[in-house]
Amino acid sequence: MDYSLQQIAQMVDHTNLHADATTADFQKLCDEAIQYGFKSVAINTYPVAMCRKMLEGSQVLTGAAVGFPLGQTTIATKTAEAENAVKDGAQEFDYVLNVGKLKEHDYAYIEEEMRALVAVARKAGICAKVIFETCYLTEEEIIEAAKIASRVKPDFVKTSTGFGTAGAKPEHVRLMKQYAGADVQVKAAGGIRTWEAAKEMVEAGATRLGTSSGIKIIEEMKADGYQ
Repeated sequence: MDYSLQQIAQMVDHTNLHADATTADFQKLCDEAIQYGFKSVAINTYPVAMCRKMLEGSQVLTGAAVGFPLGQTTIATKTAEAENAVKDGAQEFDYVLNVGKLKEHDYAYIEEEMRALVAVARKAGICAKVIFETCYLTEEEIIEAAKIASRVKPDFVKTSTGFGTAGAKPEHVRLMKQYAGADVQVKAAGGIRTWEAAKEMVEAGATRLGTSSGIKIIEEMKADGYQ
């Protein structure tokens, strides 16, 4: 399958979620995202307003990470954080579901949480992505969470935070795509550091890539003759 540089760049959420990220780091992130034509910058909720201003006049979206990276906050807390991010200018957000509740197979809780967060996005007219953190899940748990998503219809289900014990795997992308339904896209994130890895995720069905290696991926594509 042929890919263009623009096509892949438009799948990249250019990411800096580090605790020690400074204003200069966020400026660099935003400048790079504009230069390479990435889809969004993915950041924690604190710098949302700042990055939205840095990206003013560009096509790059400001994306926020909610309940990040553990997902171990209440539904009310996650909802409030998402609402605050929207108020600050977030144009999409990725939230971490409650992995412990999913491990307990409390699927009613997972659905209640997902409906609450997706409602925030729908009210604001923006994109919501649900992070499963697949490294901690069985195949059955991934399938059940994806089935919930098929009913609730977030815009995306997402493999990983990048802070767990492992990142995205193509088999998990395929599983999520299969069970989340035609209305829900899949974002692969965590450990995607090369064009080869990115391509593997796209071919498995991912339409968005969360990575801090977007520039490396695009430069590798250029070296391979992609235009």
